This record gives sequence, structure tokens and C-alpha cells, in this order.
Amino acid sequence: MKILFVHQNMPGQYRELVRWLAAQGGHKLVFLSQRGDVKIPGVHTLVYKAFHTPAKDGFGLAKDWEAAAGAGFGAVQAAQKFEQEHGFRPDIILGHTGWGELSFFKDLWPDVPIIGFFEYYYSMDGGMVGFDPEQPPGPHAPYFNRARNVVPCLNREVVDLGHVPTYWQRDRFPASFHDKMYVCHDGIRADRLHANPDAQITLGRLEQPISRGDEIVTYVARNMERARGFHIMMRALPAIQAARPNARILMIGGNEASYGRESDHPGGLRGEMEAEVGQHVDWSRVHFLGRVPYADLCRIIQLSRCHIYLTMPFVLSWSLLEAMAMEATIVAADVAPVREAISHNETGLLVDFFDPEALAAQVAEVLARPDDFAALGARARARVMQDYDFLTRCLPEHLSQINQLVTTAPPIRLP
Repeated sequence: MKILFVHQNMPGQYRELVRWLAAQGGHKLVFLSQRGDVKIPGVHTLVYKAFHTPAKDGFGLAKDWEAAAGAGFGAVQAAQKFEQEHGFRPDIILGHTGWGELSFFKDLWPDVPIIGFFEYYYSMDGGMVGFDPEQPPGPHAPYFNRARNVVPCLNREVVDLGHVPTYWQRDRFPASFHDKMYVCHDGIRADRLHANPDAQITLGRLEQPISRGDEIVTYVARNMERARGFHIMMRALPAIQAARPNARILMIGGNEASYGRESDHPGGLRGEMEAEVGQHVDWSRVHFLGRVPYADLCRIIQLSRCHIYLTMPFVLSWSLLEAMAMEATIVAADVAPVREAISHNETGLLVDFFDPEALAAQVAEVLARPDDFAALGARARARVMQDYDFLTRCLPEHLSQINQLVTTAPPIRLP
């Protein structure tokens, strides 16, 4: 089958699917992206540049669509040129709808089916906007939210089928989208993620490696930001350390902001929070590791006695599901997207997002009595296998949806 993947940040949500297809052989796979530095064996990387970008002083309410139109036109021109030079016309297109890249493909190839990945629909209720009372929305927030939704609304008419990874994300979109959507996660390679009681890792500050025998608390986020509850995590540190004087806290993530506003503090949100709680924290027992290689991340989660996952109501992180697959004992924020994966006292422990004292108390309890909570990890992995495992749950569903739309090539079979 000839498949065109479209995602500005290759491979994005197609990480597992495109690699699996490439490993099977027999398919012509092209990935259209703004990144040229990612190479996947068996996949041709086709780089495009946005045809136009909005001016910095452009009209704010129009900027998202202006950028999307520029990206979409650049993407479709690159695909058209590639067809003219190499004769590549896909049997199906799989792409992210968020940045406008898919917007014009029906004008190039009207008969080629498109499955669009719909990630998030902005509104004033039930999501991040207005969730944190420390960052109340401004008076223009409703208008910016509606303007951000121009691109998915246009792409609803462009795609033949929409794909959303969770029911919470689907339900963010208006009901008029739902009849064109199927719900299935991108998929976690649980076959490669397991508990490891012998996991160890060396920290530069310590003479001896740390292991499961140590009281290790982990917090993971792409970036240490409010959207992922970093400020709450920092406010919980004094009480965690007071209750468990031998506990070490490993913090993994960058010091930027992927979602929402950045801190005005010169040191970013980390600097802001260090100034707020600094005198109450033993910093010799807190380790900021930045972004770490994936293999190290897995070992760190495997040796963690208590793994913390905090998020505002937003897209569920892969790291949570990966930690569940590795049978971590997880304390997580009690918000709707998390509750889709974690049931309290069944597959993890849930606490009020805004209550750092409750977070600290729950973490301290897990550290003090790890055996009492050990069964949570096994049940967490079972939940991942049921709903989020790539090979057994997600891949068959994605292939089924692709095969139903493609009439120009034989169906893709599971081996």
C-alpha cells in the first residue's frame, strides 16, 4: 500500500504505526514533515516549508488560520511536486489536523481517502482554559478559543474519517464531529515495557547507584510547566521530605512551556517555584535531570517507588501509560482525562490537583508501605494491555479503519 503520513513534527502520534509498517516491508511509505532530521528505515522523508507565516504584529484572532493556510499550502505543493517528479500518488493519507497541513489535499487528490488525527478542541469549559485560578482567562479568551477551532472545523470537511486517541478528547469536540470519528489510542509498546526489580541508575551527585531499595519518587513531563502540575509538585516537596527523610525526588523534563503561558520569572517556572518553596526544601534530595534518553527514562520509572503524574484537563501523556505498562505505583491528578486510564485504588491513586498536602500525604503513604500498594502496578499494566497496547489492541483497529477506506490496494494484514 502507498501511504502518505503528514505531521510537521515527524513522527508525532504515528511513531509506532509508521515503524511497524516499515518493518513489515512491501509498502511505499512517505512522511511529509517540516523536520528533515528524522530518518526511519523504510520511510522516505519529504520535507516541506510553510508557504507563508503570519507577521508578529498580525491580527491575533486570525494568526492561527493564517499560519495553518501557509502550512497547508506549503505541504500540498511539496506533495504535488513529489508526485510530478516520482509518480507517487498515495492510496491513503494519514495526518494531523491541528496545523492545517491536510487542509488542501482534497483539492489535489479528490479521490484519495484521508484519516485525520483530531487532538484538541478549545472551549471555556472542561479543559485547561480557566482551570487554574492562579491564571484566570482574560476577557478575550472566548474569542481566541473559537479562532483556534477554525482549523479543525475546516478539516472536519476535508477528512473522510477522524481519529481521536481517547473518549475525553472526542467529547471535547462538538457532537457534529462524532459520527466521523473513531476512538483508539496511538498505542503503547507494552511488549517492550515491563517491571524490572533489578533496575539501577547512577546519578552524578551520588557515589552509589540508586535502585528499587531506595525511596525514589519520580515526576515526569515533557516540560516542567503549570499544565502538567509542576507548581503543585514543587509545593508538595516540603511535606514529602518532612514525612520521609530518606526520600529522593527525581524530576524529569525541560524548563520551557509547551502549553499555556510561560512564567515571567527569569528562571522560568522552576525558578519561580524554587523561590517560593526554597527555604523549606532539602535540595540535596531533589534531582532535576532535564530531558533524559528514553532507555534511562524507563529505568528511572522502573526503580521508582512512587511515580507522580500531574496534569490539568488536557491530552493524556504517553509517559503515564508507559509508567502503567511498567507496573509503577502511580499517584495522579484526579481530572477527567486521567480517570479514563486510572481508577482510584484499582490501577493507581488519585488526588485533587490543587491540594499539594493531599499529594504529599498519599506519596508518603506509598513510600512507607510499598507492599500494600504493589497490586496497583499489575492492574495498571493489565489496563494498558486491554485498552492501549499497540500490537494487540490499537494496531488491529487502525489497520481495520485504513482497510475499509482503501479500494486501490490490497488490505494490510496482521502477520
